[in-house]
Amino acid sequence: MTEDIKNGLDPAYWYAGKAEITKYNLSQNRYRDIHNGEIVLIFVTEDFLTDKQVKNDNYTNKNSTPILKTNQLRRFTTGLYDYSMMTSVFTRTDGSKTEKVTLGAQDWCGHSFVQVNNKNGQYDIQIRSYFESEGDQDFSIKADLLEDELLNLIRINPSLIKEGSFRILPTLNYLRLTHHKMEGQEATVSKEKLSNGNTTLKLTYPALKRQLLITYQTVSPHKIISFEEAYPSMFDKQERSSTATKNSEMHSAYWKLNKASDKEKRKQLSITGFE
Repeated sequence: MTEDIKNGLDPAYWYAGKAEITKYNLSQNRYRDIHNGEIVLIFVTEDFLTDKQVKNDNYTNKNSTPILKTNQLRRFTTGLYDYSMMTSVFTRTDGSKTEKVTLGAQDWCGHSFVQVNNKNGQYDIQIRSYFESEGDQDFSIKADLLEDELLNLIRINPSLIKEGSFRILPTLNYLRLTHHKMEGQEATVSKEKLSNGNTTLKLTYPALKRQLLITYQTVSPHKIISFEEAYPSMFDKQERSSTATKNSEMHSAYWKLNKASDKEKRKQLSITGFE
């Protein structure tokens, strides 16, 4: 318990049997335009089996560790048709290791799935895709850091993220949308304290001509205020920015709110997906 407090996981906040649900207004760089959409971030603590690398459901396996899980739902339209992408990230609550990352992506062309497992000092990757050029792949890579674990590390303790140059695996969302090869990229990491008391984490990937900014509350529980990424479109090579700005927030045991009448709760978050 003391270790959790030191790492930013205040038990009163993170172990109250509720999830933190935050909705962001999204402007998404795709094709040759910026498209409107939304992101929903769901942070919750749970127990995770380190051997099977799945949630501990039955509590009969001793290989269990507490983790902070992020589910990110990213939904946006591109003209007539739409995209729905969900990323799940499972990071130990002491920030020592991200055990697993998964991405499921659907659009009107088809769907794809990616899974990253941290095993024996490397990342085992599975790709399942409707594209012939990607097909079914299983391989391993090395990287110092996963971009997808940054939100969890910020929430646990931002000091876990060191400044400097590292080899980082870009977020699975970006790799999915741009069809870049799934491999670590050289990137620089820096932080800037803002005049309003917040902090911005900055990642720069020279080879990709890509930059990511994540702004968060400097004080615990380090809530995510906004994030922005800029990179050239693969279609016309013009650089455009995708931005996500916090709109609303709720703390709830959402898994219990599954009656038709509970739909009213969605209005509190101004969630529009699937409606």
